[in-house]
Amino acid sequence: MITRRHFLTNTLKGVALTGTAPLLTPFWSEPSNEPETMTEDQKIARKHYRLPYHSGLGGVAIGNGFKPTSDKDAEQALEAAWAQGVRYFDTSPWYGLGLSERRFGHFLKNQKREDYVLSTKVGRILKATKTPPKALWQNPSPFQHAYDYTASGVRRSVEDSLQRLGLDSIDIVFIHDLSPDNGDLKERWTEQFEIAAKGAMPELTKMREEGIIKGWGLGVNTIEPILKTLEVADPDVCLSATQYSLMYHQDALDRLFPACEKKDVSIVVGAPLNAGFLAGVDRYNYSGQMPEGYKEKREKISAIAKKHGTDLRTVALHFSAAPSFVSAVIPGARTAQQASENAISMKAKVPAEVWQELKAQKLISEQAPTPKVG
Repeated sequence: MITRRHFLTNTLKGVALTGTAPLLTPFWSEPSNEPETMTEDQKIARKHYRLPYHSGLGGVAIGNGFKPTSDKDAEQALEAAWAQGVRYFDTSPWYGLGLSERRFGHFLKNQKREDYVLSTKVGRILKATKTPPKALWQNPSPFQHAYDYTASGVRRSVEDSLQRLGLDSIDIVFIHDLSPDNGDLKERWTEQFEIAAKGAMPELTKMREEGIIKGWGLGVNTIEPILKTLEVADPDVCLSATQYSLMYHQDALDRLFPACEKKDVSIVVGAPLNAGFLAGVDRYNYSGQMPEGYKEKREKISAIAKKHGTDLRTVALHFSAAPSFVSAVIPGARTAQQASENAISMKAKVPAEVWQELKAQKLISEQAPTPKVG
């Protein structure tokens, strides 16, 4: 466990090296009079990192997800997000096979490091090739990937990411796509999970204790791997993509959120717009398979939003951000307009009547938390 002395020592070292003042708030809360009766879970909860920003920008589209994004569009999207106050950015070596990280790094090098939070991912090591694999990415960088969830693989992946980003630190590291929906792994994901449980997870905990990162967790599109991780390790925050949105959320309410709340592990909601579906794109999530009746459900929700003077995107983002243990939502953006619209939606207020009507018409779960209005 990192002690207060460890934190202060490293903070003072940072001041000596950089000449800048440290952040006033440490990345966990450690009371001076910790009760002797605290359980181990309560002690763990006292040191878990939680994001200081409630919304951010996801990096799939910046990495040429679904279709190409020009360097200019990517830069302008990042500039627009920053201008609207976005200060949390999430990327991955997988997104565009290094392209997303390079584009984020190119933009963020002009910003003060203490002014934003950055997360990236581990689990794949990139190697140069003339024939990059066919995947979600259009015109990716010329790399192929190899899975590596070992301790040494995590260290190498973080170092590689720092090189591509051109930065000296990463705040959060997510173990990426260690999940049954990963088409490369499928049922073999449990074998890789065992490797990660003995390698990546304790190594990331060690890196957190060393002060190299502030927190770690899983970044996956299904619930089971997160639940399994909570049983065997000590994550801080997990990125759960596609599992908590207006369209699909009951499973997270029933299983994911109670388990995370018990361990005081916060959630970053990825794909809160279901990969553009709740922004009007006729594409649902990353596979593109459209569930039956979802277009009709979207039309009904959109009509209710308009009736009360708001719009579908705004309702969707506020819905995903509403649970108290959701630390951030990270919609993606390909253009400056999309980045601005997402940020503006997060600043808007959704009338209480919207939530009341959505629940009355059973378009969202009765148990789903909704934002406080006022």
